[in-house]
Amino acid sequence: MDGAAAPQSDKPPLDLLIAAPRGFCAGVDRAIRIVELSIEKFGAPVYVRHEIVHNRHVVEALRAKGAVFVEELDEVPDGVPVVFSAHGVPKAVPHKAAERGLDYIDATCPLVSKVHRQAERLVEAGKHIVFIGHRGHPEVVGTFGQIPPGTMTLIETNADAETVAPTTPSMLAFLTQTTLSVDDTAQMVATLKRRFPLIQGPRGEDICYATSNRQLAIKHIAAQSDAILVLGASNSSNSVRLVEVAERAGTRAKLIECAQALDLSWLEGVRTLGISAGASAPEILVRELIERLACHFELREREIDAPKEAMTFKLPRAVAAA
Repeated sequence: MDGAAAPQSDKPPLDLLIAAPRGFCAGVDRAIRIVELSIEKFGAPVYVRHEIVHNRHVVEALRAKGAVFVEELDEVPDGVPVVFSAHGVPKAVPHKAAERGLDYIDATCPLVSKVHRQAERLVEAGKHIVFIGHRGHPEVVGTFGQIPPGTMTLIETNADAETVAPTTPSMLAFLTQTTLSVDDTAQMVATLKRRFPLIQGPRGEDICYATSNRQLAIKHIAAQSDAILVLGASNSSNSVRLVEVAERAGTRAKLIECAQALDLSWLEGVRTLGISAGASAPEILVRELIERLACHFELREREIDAPKEAMTFKLPRAVAAA
């Protein structure tokens, strides 16, 4: 009938605030491209030591193209190329690969490599390093593997910073993992500087630009959201930190690997939902989550404006011309 009102949706409304920036950073983009180009150049299979980045979706997509993921170099057969993950590896790993005559391509994020070089220079200068990071994380293992044993001490919390007892307080320096909480790290650094006024730190912050930017974006949308979903893997340090940042801002938050992992009952009472993704989570996961939500809610989607990230990193020579 002419003039009839349009039918109203019976879906409940849901405002979406989508964080920007989110998802892949330049280091992750580079690492994934290195694996893809290695497969193009050398043919499948190409072995990758450790997950190239901490995301199952990325790993499975590369596995389908011909990548084989292993935890140790001993699992790599002779005569095939091997890629080292974006998190970095101890020096002993490329040395062992060279001894075996393996072709290897290092996909370590350049910002992680920068921390490695800083650690080497500090130890050469006679410093003992206090390293802020998470025990067992591949990036921490890789950094400790750059320098002689006993030249670096790991701390994880501000309580550790309050109690660490170096034997040479006048010859201290500190470095940090690149994917930490900006706020927690600042607190630990402040504690170290209070206790050890002569401690030497890096000229620029070791926490990478992508980690800092994504945490800032989460803070921005947390203030406007009833709840926040972060797409990322449970072993992804930067993704876990995004959930912590949201919760610290007083907003309920949850980490999920993909859209199907969400229990919709968790959204009960939510009228404004924030969404972000860790630096190793592809944008397709964000779109799939929004598509699933659209099946159950009348969505009003809004991306928060933010400066665009323009960082890029060069590819290794071994694959740059592939």
